[in-house]
Amino acid sequence: MANKIRWGLLSTANINKALIDPIRAAERSELVAVASRDAAKATAYAQEYGIPKAYGSYEALLADPDVDVIYNPLPNTMHSEWTIKAAEAGKHVLCEKPLVTTLAEFDQVATAAQRHQVTIFEAFMYLHHPQTRKVQAMIAAGELGNVGVYPNSLSLVMAQAAGAGESPKTVWADKIVGETGVDVAMRAQLVFANNLVAQISSGLRTPFREAAHIIGDKGSIQLIEPWKPGINGQESRCIVTTIDGSTTTIITPAVNPYLCEVTAMEQCILDGAAPVVPLSLSRNFLRSALAIHQAAKTNQLVQL
Repeated sequence: MANKIRWGLLSTANINKALIDPIRAAERSELVAVASRDAAKATAYAQEYGIPKAYGSYEALLADPDVDVIYNPLPNTMHSEWTIKAAEAGKHVLCEKPLVTTLAEFDQVATAAQRHQVTIFEAFMYLHHPQTRKVQAMIAAGELGNVGVYPNSLSLVMAQAAGAGESPKTVWADKIVGETGVDVAMRAQLVFANNLVAQISSGLRTPFREAAHIIGDKGSIQLIEPWKPGINGQESRCIVTTIDGSTTTIITPAVNPYLCEVTAMEQCILDGAAPVVPLSLSRNFLRSALAIHQAAKTNQLVQL
């Protein structure tokens, strides 16, 4: 524990694959255990991925004194329960998005983290990537002047960097609901202090697309790959355009964003560093997301 943190995977979820190699690539991490509610499934998974220990219950994994930190990729409705149980067992937690789905659950998670003195943070891997950190620094330095942005978590961190507060003041949203009752498209507008406006659009039934445009009165930044920069070993590029039309390309060397969040957990546990995504930030993400859903459901402007 003095030199490395030992990870346990809470389930055999497919999303684990994004984190297994980064844990092994990190200098101060080890992947030591995996759990499933099916012992045979856990054993087969451990053999497939070369994981030393396999447990046939989540409780058994949390009881292992040789596990320091848990990765929680369970279904959204199970995040709160098992993150709290992990904290109660003295384990630190990297929890998949969303951390929780209600403010009541959030308060319970925050209380558990404080009571048991563990680090819990939400797995927004792109927020740990140097590309995102560089853009935040540029905005905080006023290089774009006053700003407007794209989607929810990115909107909040960039608005905060621009000095426009930690949460939007008002939210408008509209959604398209599919035949099974699941919303398949969402559009929203978030208005922050200083007249900063974020416009968000996402959908499940359109061709794949991704982009983030941060637009100020002195210039703009286009993030070509905002969510998984460097995931395939490629450099990341942002295009900066000034008010006079000149452009500059900012290149960030290739680095896996999942490795960045694993390294952040190492720094929190071993060095006492503050999380890149503290619970206070996750609470603002949740408040904003809930407001978006409320606005879309009621077709009314929501005040935060």
